Amino acid sequence: MAEATMTSPQQRGSYLYLRHRWPVRLTHWLNVLSLTVLLMSGLMIFNAHPSLDWGKSSYTGRPSWLQIGTRTGSDGRSQGVMRVAGHDFDTTGLLGLAAGVDGQPSALAFPWWMTLPSRYSLADARRWHFFFAWLLVINGLAYLAYGLASGHARRDLWPTGADWRGIGRSIVDHLRLRHPQGEAARDYNVLQKLAYLVVIFVLLPLIVLAGWAMSPWLNSLWPGWVDLLGGRQSARAIHFIVAWLLVAFVAVHVVEVVLSGLWNHLRSMVTGRYRITHPHAPAQAAEEHLP
Repeated sequence: MAEATMTSPQQRGSYLYLRHRWPVRLTHWLNVLSLTVLLMSGLMIFNAHPSLDWGKSSYTGRPSWLQIGTRTGSDGRSQGVMRVAGHDFDTTGLLGLAAGVDGQPSALAFPWWMTLPSRYSLADARRWHFFFAWLLVINGLAYLAYGLASGHARRDLWPTGADWRGIGRSIVDHLRLRHPQGEAARDYNVLQKLAYLVVIFVLLPLIVLAGWAMSPWLNSLWPGWVDLLGGRQSARAIHFIVAWLLVAFVAVHVVEVVLSGLWNHLRSMVTGRYRITHPHAPAQAAEEHLP
């Protein structure tokens, strides 16, 4: 449970409770920082070789399943193009060919405003990427250790029997953009719990493992383990795909936060306090303490 406090007579019918302890809030914002820098620096690294292949090598003679670059159109002008599984899409102005940081056309896969640094520099991008990759790993291990030691993982993230029985209703409510109100909003719903568990225990470990698989040093230290992912090029493709799956998760997460109460959620992740509105809340709520 959580510590609850009423605020003022005008706000009778609602109370604040401690939803997130400081370790959860700290690791959350470090994750936000790390993942943002990793995505932007990773896109700059991708600009150095803007194609993806499956297998151990890209020198197979087979066309890459994903390529972003430029071509000359029928009117003689250059245009940006993204090729996916042999199908071309005109992406001029966004991918392959867009205005550079100086306003001039730039033939890079991803434009300057999506990358770190904004001007092409593979060396600087790798420095940013490697530093924040280790920060993400250390931060993730710290969160996992806290979650297991404090009971946060079991209490707040692990679905209960009631959660599983209500999963159909939760899906319908999400499709209708209906969100829990009152006391029901105190806990994560089953879809939130499952999404967080997939991110924490599947996507993040997989993207780290795929990143390590691209290191020649680690491959030479333990020869052969990269083949478990299908080879270095497959690992690179997996790394790229999982990165965008994480972007999709964040996008859905932000939309849900906005729809269900932006400032309430933001306050809970900054101060820890989340407001519950209840028509029968007492004028002064009794204190509840986290176990």
